[in-house]
Amino acid sequence: MKADYFVDAKGLACPMPLIKTRETMNELANGQILEVHTTDKGSVKDLSAWAKARGHKMLKHEQDQDIYKFWIQKGS
Repeated sequence: MKADYFVDAKGLACPMPLIKTRETMNELANGQILEVHTTDKGSVKDLSAWAKARGHKMLKHEQDQDIYKFWIQKGS
């Protein structure tokens, strides 16, 4: 999946992956896609709940060994 922006939050503990995602998402235009990579297992619940609460769309989530990958589309 092609993303417009990328956040590398690997090695960061909660809540830093969410904070970095939120800061970057604020820079995106509606409809753009942010790809986020984390190693924090809690990010799976945190990013999904955050995206839904903020009106963004979690397009895809996958796990590649110890790396959690997310593609989030900015909502309005």
